[in-house]
Amino acid sequence: MTAMRDAAMSSKAWPFEEARQLLKRYEKAPPEKGFVLFETGYGPSGLPHIGTFGEVLRTTMIRRAFEVISDIPTKLICFSDDLDGMRKVPGNVPQQDMLAEHIQKPLTSVPDPFGTHESFGDHNNAMLRRFLDTFGFEYEFYSARTFYQSGQFDEILLRCAERYDDLMSIMLKSLREERRETYSIFLPIHPETGRVIYVPMKHVDAANGTVTFDDETGREWTLPVTGGNVKLQWKPDFGARWAALGVDFEMYGKEHATNEKIYDAICRTLGARPPEHFSYELFLDDQGQKISKSSGNGISIDEWLTYASTESLSYFMYQKPKTAKRLFFDVIPKAVDEYHQQLRAYPDQDAAGKAANPVFHIHSGHVPESTLIVPFAMLLNLASVSGAEDKETLWGFIRRYAPDATAASHPDLDAAAGYAVRYFNDFVKPERVYRAPDARERAALEDLKVRLEAWDAPADPEELQSMVFAVGKDHEFEPLRDWFKALYEILLGASQGPRFGGFIALYGIRETIALIDKGLSGSLG
Repeated sequence: MTAMRDAAMSSKAWPFEEARQLLKRYEKAPPEKGFVLFETGYGPSGLPHIGTFGEVLRTTMIRRAFEVISDIPTKLICFSDDLDGMRKVPGNVPQQDMLAEHIQKPLTSVPDPFGTHESFGDHNNAMLRRFLDTFGFEYEFYSARTFYQSGQFDEILLRCAERYDDLMSIMLKSLREERRETYSIFLPIHPETGRVIYVPMKHVDAANGTVTFDDETGREWTLPVTGGNVKLQWKPDFGARWAALGVDFEMYGKEHATNEKIYDAICRTLGARPPEHFSYELFLDDQGQKISKSSGNGISIDEWLTYASTESLSYFMYQKPKTAKRLFFDVIPKAVDEYHQQLRAYPDQDAAGKAANPVFHIHSGHVPESTLIVPFAMLLNLASVSGAEDKETLWGFIRRYAPDATAASHPDLDAAAGYAVRYFNDFVKPERVYRAPDARERAALEDLKVRLEAWDAPADPEELQSMVFAVGKDHEFEPLRDWFKALYEILLGASQGPRFGGFIALYGIRETIALIDKGLSGSLG
């Protein structure tokens, strides 16, 4: 057993904890199907949302952790419930009136409002797959439409008809009294209108595998449960899908946690063992509201990737999955810098430290070297004071700070410079608020300027930081962070900022003197 496998067997990193629990499932014998099956589900009722993809990422992290501690092969299925009826028109897509004409039709029968795919479901499936491919996930894509219509689900659907009363008993216990009278685990797809209809069953014929029901007009129909003529309600569908595929692991958001016992009971009633579960907390927007696919609040995939790398998003997803976190634009710079801090720490860590490091799980153990030698937060402040409109402006300062650095030798830095300019112009610049110094702050700034004018040593970030620190002490700032806050608010127009010594080294001593002059004269605002 390798050192990493040894470390993984005792690591407190959550992917390894979940992987060890999954391994217990097969401690007596390996799976008959020859592999451990991970599944993640997707409801394509709106445009793909970042939280949905976090589910795929986290599932992949557990899958890779399992592969460290076990030699059993694995497989990941991404399942799209695109046969689900469109219950309402998403608010963030075009052609609202057209879509309204197709309410309750399966998403793969609804025309694509964007005009790029055969159906709305196909469009959203393509958006999902594009994201998964961007991250380089290894997965098999399953469409509910294909799953139901191809016959792959027929055996379980026939078993659902055979055990209809038992399955209904499970479901009815969870429903309000008025809902029980009209509920059925089967949802017929109307042969004429193509709509998914919610009606009670008049008769379920297990021998012939058919259901009989009246539609909304009172007309009676009898349809086979196979071949895509009916679909299962979403709760029975969860458990039935587990039984049909032999799913070993599935995670989901906490909104599903209360239904976990129902899913498990459905699966057991259909003769299969429920998978291992992991329930994660939901993402919130900047107002503390749950992020929703249909309303489009929070950050989209494309928006995050406009301002930072995919790896920084992976880092954000890794952190504390059982804690609700706000996901909005302000979290991006912190995620970028913390990700690179972990990259830099990784080479010097022992096996236990590496197993606990988020970058091990982000990169499946193949961890690259960080070439971001200037923090992202520093680049943002540099963009601010230099008025940068493109990354070449920032490179002019970077080359002075690190003469040997190039875009080719430091691709992380080059990419971050471009991201920083975009982020600064879109988010920081409109919000900057400069203030004038008070008497003590003015005296301290003038002192700092004098010391910089007399500086004849190399622009070493640590030595410059010590000098800035000494100015604050000499002018009796207590606590000292008030001095640094003053520097940020007066010179950068923000309440937070970088280590100021490093900023001076990067921006330049003469340029910092000129910046202080502007701050003293009030011309920055």
